[in-house]
Amino acid sequence: MKHGPLEVVEIVFDGNQFNGEIIAALRDLVDAGTIRVLDLAVISKNDVGDVVALEIADLDLSTSESLLEIVSEDEGIFSDEDFMVFGENLELNSTAALMIFENVWATRFVEAVSNANGTVVLNERIPRSVVEELEAELA
Repeated sequence: MKHGPLEVVEIVFDGNQFNGEIIAALRDLVDAGTIRVLDLAVISKNDVGDVVALEIADLDLSTSESLLEIVSEDEGIFSDEDFMVFGENLELNSTAALMIFENVWATRFVEAVSNANGTVVLNERIPRSVVEELEAELA
């Protein structure tokens, strides 16, 4: 079975603020066949520095049910060590969503590159904030 490239994303919510808009946007991407979410966890750091990692099953029932519809296989790719590394870097009183997903949209292209004996030597994502800064400088 051919696969697209995988990405790890960490989204930080200052002050532990989160709303469900992200879940709906993920559902749209999964339903469209753009991505396939392989694993997702939530990491929180309280105001004294204690780190807690929550798997999907550990979240409130509504959020858990919504995410289980999106995550294709809760494979438990992230380890306790991953949670501690990401958690150490969190600011006090903040939460992060940690996700690994497959770029399903790129599967055919990856196959074509392989069939042409090609090798991807650079693949870098430019964050939206950087693009916005460049646009502001050019304006």
